Amino acid sequence: MKTSFLFLLLIVSISTLNAQEKNTDIKNKQNELYINMTNLIGYKWLDIGYERILNEESSIGIGTLFSLDKDNQDLDSYRTFSITPYYRHFFSKKYARGFFIEGFAMVNSGENEYYTFDNITLDASYEEYTYTDLAIGISAGGKFVSKRGFLAEIYLGVGRNLLGNNIDSEIVGRGGIAIGFQFN
Repeated sequence: MKTSFLFLLLIVSISTLNAQEKNTDIKNKQNELYINMTNLIGYKWLDIGYERILNEESSIGIGTLFSLDKDNQDLDSYRTFSITPYYRHFFSKKYARGFFIEGFAMVNSGENEYYTFDNITLDASYEEYTYTDLAIGISAGGKFVSKRGFLAEIYLGVGRNLLGNNIDSEIVGRGGIAIGFQFN
């Protein structure tokens, strides 16, 4: 009986140590790099980011977007560059993964077109201009991480430009499907 009890105690101790080791390994991977594949494939934007996990339910990060195609006429095509710092809060029992809400600030710049028409002289004019603006917004999404640190996330958000430098659009979008990895 004592031998069975000691054997059972040994198995429980080993499995507890193994579980603690796995949990510690997850907590040691505090850094993440990712690329937003939706923006790359759909809009020809290189959208890369870095995220630092602060604790089990929050992280901070920064994303940088560059347009690879200046002639793109798709949705939100006016933007040619943005840098987006963000804060995420996770609502899951797992360590810094699952459903999250994100607050972000986005410095965005781009090229846009401005048309004017004079009803009296019937003259139309067309001007191109560049702008830089600051947007504040919110996103929601989910992050999924494998045991070896591969990650996938899906998120969608919207923000409002505050400076009014982009005449045609006050709204900016943020979102997509990103893949990446965690590291120490």
